[in-house]
Formats: sequence, structure tokens, C-alpha cells
Amino acid sequence: MAAYLGWTLDAFDFFILIFTFDDVAKTFGVSVTSITLAITLTLATRAVGAFIFGRLADKYGRKPVLMLVIFLYSLFEAASGFAWSFASFLAIRTLFGVAMGGEWGVGSSLAMETIPQRWRGWVSGLLQAGYPSGYFLATLLFGFAYHSLGWRGMFFAGAVPALLIFFINSQIEESPAFNKIKTGPKISIWDVLRKNTKLAVYGVVMMTAFNFFSHGTQDIYPKLFLAKQMHFNHATLTDIVLLYNLGAILGGIAFGWLSQQIGRRYAIIGACVLSLLVLYFWAEGTSALEVGIAAFLMQFAVQGAWGVVPVHLNELSPAEIRGTFPGFIYQLGNFIASVNAPLQVGIAMRNGGDYGYALMLVAGSVAVVLILMMLFGPEARNVSMAVPSET
Repeated sequence: MAAYLGWTLDAFDFFILIFTFDDVAKTFGVSVTSITLAITLTLATRAVGAFIFGRLADKYGRKPVLMLVIFLYSLFEAASGFAWSFASFLAIRTLFGVAMGGEWGVGSSLAMETIPQRWRGWVSGLLQAGYPSGYFLATLLFGFAYHSLGWRGMFFAGAVPALLIFFINSQIEESPAFNKIKTGPKISIWDVLRKNTKLAVYGVVMMTAFNFFSHGTQDIYPKLFLAKQMHFNHATLTDIVLLYNLGAILGGIAFGWLSQQIGRRYAIIGACVLSLLVLYFWAEGTSALEVGIAAFLMQFAVQGAWGVVPVHLNELSPAEIRGTFPGFIYQLGNFIASVNAPLQVGIAMRNGGDYGYALMLVAGSVAVVLILMMLFGPEARNVSMAVPSET
């Protein structure tokens, strides 16, 4: 629950920007394309945070570092509401990205190292469902309070996650696997990475595709596709976003559980195939009902594939650096995929403002890439989390 809520509230803070970037752009007198730079900086700097806080988690433990990153991303989220210029806004969002980058790796390693082996699949799905859960909460805030709060008030509300640290401090124990590993011989992270170079490269490419899959179906979808291209009103947009985030939550849990039965790679392949089946209707639908159903199924598939990622990446990770490896590899992929928003906007502008085409091109391409990677990639289902790697 601590890892799930940490990721939920992390995503809640991130998606507040997705709903407000047009008004932020107006406040600071810049274009919508320029404000997407804030998204890019947030995504790009998450790799820095994943490495810094991952190393701290490998040295001092998962629990205290998880509390630290939750406090910091809440602090910088609230500070975004005080930005006095476009430059200051970008600087604060950069710091938010660093803090945000530390949460997933530390939280997922704490969860995967603590729970029983037989629960890993569905707990992985539950943990990753925190991302669309946060998106869902941000949508509710946008749908029902944006007119009264304004964009600055939305960011001030992002300070609420800091309260979670009191729950973690009082209710959560340190990872038993970490306590076992820390008493073993000390090994340099660089020595471990040299022994696992191929795995690290594979992981970065895999997570680049995964991040294009997620951000390529979410970041510009509500405001630029649903609102600007499809001309759906505020209420219809809110309903569709709530619907597809419900699908994302259910998909993450369903495919996470399925991965425990049929394997991590095959579960991801199944989710990607489903995304290809609904791809055209999702990006080229003509009515709110058609788009809403397709969006529900698309995010059921996208976050279904993502529901396997926490357990798959933690099982592949060398045990000695699990606090660092999953989060850093994930966020390096995120760094490469951080160009997604301006890339998709650029594709749309070159095609007559067709955001649906840009969304379909990116999502379809990375779904195929992920299927191929899963067919030929490694898997370490049910590996011991406390045994140091020998490769």
C-alpha cells in the first residue's frame, strides 16, 4: 500500500501539469509547444533522481529514502504554483522531475523484496495501477475544482501527498531482502553493471519503448486530441479520461496477475496485441461513445503491459543494486522518451494538426517493438530477491 500510494500521488502531481499546460502557457505568454518543454524536463530529469535516490536506498534502506522522495516531490509540486516566470516554472519542474524519479524504483524494490513470491504478479499490477490511479485523481480535481482553484491552486493541492510519510514511518518496516543483502560483501555498482552490461542495455531499450507506449497514449491525448481536435467539452473530456483511467487500473491488475500464470513476457505480448486491435478506433473515432470505449480498452492494454514491469524489472535486476537498477533503467528509458510530447505535436503539425495520426503512429510502432523484444528477451520469473547475482 505504501508503494502503491507513493506512485499514485506521484502520478497525481505529474498529471496536474497535463491538464493545466494551456493555461500555464497563457499566464507566461508562451506557446503550448513551449510549455511541453516542462513535461520534457520533468521526464528527462527523473533519471537523475532515480540514480541519486537509488544509491541512497541501496546504502541506507528503502523506507527512509521513500519518505524523503515523497516529501520532496510534494514540496516542488506546491512550489510550482508560486512560479513567477516561465524560466522559474521550468526550473521548479526540473527539480520536481528529480524527486519524482526516485519514487518508482525505491517503492517497487521495497514492495517486491517484501511480499511473498506467489503474490508478485498481481502486486506488481496493483503497484503500477498507482499511475493511472493518480491520473484518475488529477482528473477528478480538474473536472470538479479547476474552475475554482485555477492552475496555481491545482499545484498547491499537490502538496497533500507529503502526509503519506507519516503512514510509512509508523506502519512500514524495512525490506527484509535489503537487511540480508546489506550484511553481505560490499560490491561496487560499476563492477555489477560491467558484469550485466547486456542486461542494462536491453533494459534501457525496453523501458524506452514502454515509456513511449505510456506517454505516447496519454500526454497529449486529453487536451490536444479530445479537446482541441475532437472539440469535446469539459464534462465529456473529464468523463472519457476517468473512463480510460479506470480501464488502466483494471488492466494493470489483470495482466499483472496473468503474468504470474503464463510468464512476464507473454503477458506483455498479450497486452500489446490488444492495443493494436483497438488502435484505429482509439485515434480515429468520430463520436464520444466510440472514442470512450476505445480509450478504455487502449489504456487497459497499455497499463496492462505496464502492470508487469515492476516485477519483471525487479526480478531481472542484480540483487546488490536493486534499489538503483530498476528505477535508473526505467528512468533512462524515460529520458530518451521524454521527447514524446514535442515529437507528437510536431508530427501532428506536419499533418494538418491531426493529433490522432501522431498518437496512432507512436503507439502502434512501440507496441510492435515491445512484442519483438518480449519474444526474444530474458525473463527471471520467481527468482530469489535476496540472492546476489553471479553474472
